[in-house]
Amino acid sequence: MPSPQQARAQASAITSGKAAPEAGVAPTSQLRELFDGPRLSPGQRRIAQYLIEHITEAAFLSITDLAERVGVSQPSVTRFAAAVGFSGYPALRERLQAIALSTLGSSTPGTPAEVTSNELQAAVDAEIENLENLRRDFTDPDQIIRVGRALSESTPLTVLGLRISGSLAEYFTYAARRIHPDVRVVTRGGSVAYDALLQSREAGGSWVLAFGMPRHAQETLTAMRVARSAGLKVALVTDLGLGPLADEADVTFATGTGSRLVFDSYAAPVVLSAALLQAMTDADPERTQARLEEYEQVAEQHQFFLRD
Repeated sequence: MPSPQQARAQASAITSGKAAPEAGVAPTSQLRELFDGPRLSPGQRRIAQYLIEHITEAAFLSITDLAERVGVSQPSVTRFAAAVGFSGYPALRERLQAIALSTLGSSTPGTPAEVTSNELQAAVDAEIENLENLRRDFTDPDQIIRVGRALSESTPLTVLGLRISGSLAEYFTYAARRIHPDVRVVTRGGSVAYDALLQSREAGGSWVLAFGMPRHAQETLTAMRVARSAGLKVALVTDLGLGPLADEADVTFATGTGSRLVFDSYAAPVVLSAALLQAMTDADPERTQARLEEYEQVAEQHQFFLRD
């Protein structure tokens, strides 16, 4: 009889292709898609990020007010609108208002935001919204499937997570080692990270999975650049689809983090990580089942776990 983990691996394979969504694409996803194509300057990325974070308010600002809120000049806003494919700021604002109004139109009485009574509940509500946005992103799982297959085929596979991102890297590595023969985790920066990345490439690795959560570490950016210069491709899990980290990644998965409490929470990035792990199991189901079976035998022999 298969273990519960083996049964889940068999039953939860990701189905490729777009299904009919129950709701529209998440506003943050629409905006990231809108801003993701062109190469933006640092000032333009600040404008884009402000719009992503404050869409329901920012969509109705004048060019003067938006420039003041972001801390840039009015000509910078005009150049930003042109850079993302619009004739000017009025055309961009019209598009932003359509996205913002669709967001407001989807709100219904009795939503969590209206019944929140304290900051802890507000923090949970924010994470629920992050998960709802991620669910909409998963309407088309093809990119998850494609990257999961690439990570599965990379031997060794290196997982990078520095500073606060180390916990996500450790979680992913712990699970990935159950289904992949050689997973290496890098949670220290500087020359230690460089050595690990270069050795991974020399050993035949082709991909690095990097986690970059706020506050985004300079050493994460440097390590990603080292990885790419060595010939490794980088898949990035982060909260921002725009910015220096995303610029250095071959593939970026951007999903929100909870920022209502003193320390951020990572419900959506953890679910995204689990989806990548699922895609890896789907990529080589025979290897997955063989490794899980072997692990269960070892766990039983050495009594790793309590009998609940």
